[in-house]
Amino acid sequence: MRKILRVAAAHTFAAAAVFTALSAPANADTPESDAQIAAEWQTAWDTYHFTDTTPPAPGSGRSQITNSISVDIDSPMPLTFNKYSNFNNHIGKNPFLKRVITHKECKKGSTTYRNLTAIEEIPYEGTIVVSKTHAQQRLHRNGFYYETDSWSEPNVVTHQKIDFKALPGGKTRVTEKLTFEADSSLIDFVAANGTASHQQLQQALKQAIESGEL
Repeated sequence: MRKILRVAAAHTFAAAAVFTALSAPANADTPESDAQIAAEWQTAWDTYHFTDTTPPAPGSGRSQITNSISVDIDSPMPLTFNKYSNFNNHIGKNPFLKRVITHKECKKGSTTYRNLTAIEEIPYEGTIVVSKTHAQQRLHRNGFYYETDSWSEPNVVTHQKIDFKALPGGKTRVTEKLTFEADSSLIDFVAANGTASHQQLQQALKQAIESGEL
């Protein structure tokens, strides 16, 4: 738990240093309505085009780093896919995630699209920083993988592809390919802490799925 706190708080320090307006009273959720947050999601989508995976141009001051992490879960693949890909199941596994707001969900062919915002409350210097991550998740049930692209302050973009592979004995291997994009001065920090945070979440989901909690 201390490591999760350190990782999440460290990522937040960068955001809080630039956007102190995100601070809120202890135990407060975001003051905006869900409709206002949906409008913020649309603004981030229109402004930052965060599903675009094109590497930053040389000299732009932006950089990308890609890491890959895996975990084996003692649970059948279809069941693991359904539980792991449901972001509401991440609440309580990520200690700061308070809720997930789904703004829109639609299906195109065999792919389900979800536009959403994750709300986190993270302790920072005696107060609570409310962090909003705007994202699009694309569930490919036929291929047993999903993709998520997201944007959060201070202009951090993350691209994820999560693959599920059936293993002998009714087990599943989950592999996350994580690409982080941020200002060059922050990229090493963002990638290291972001990867560590995903590793912690992987282990928490593994334990919850194997124990039958999920």
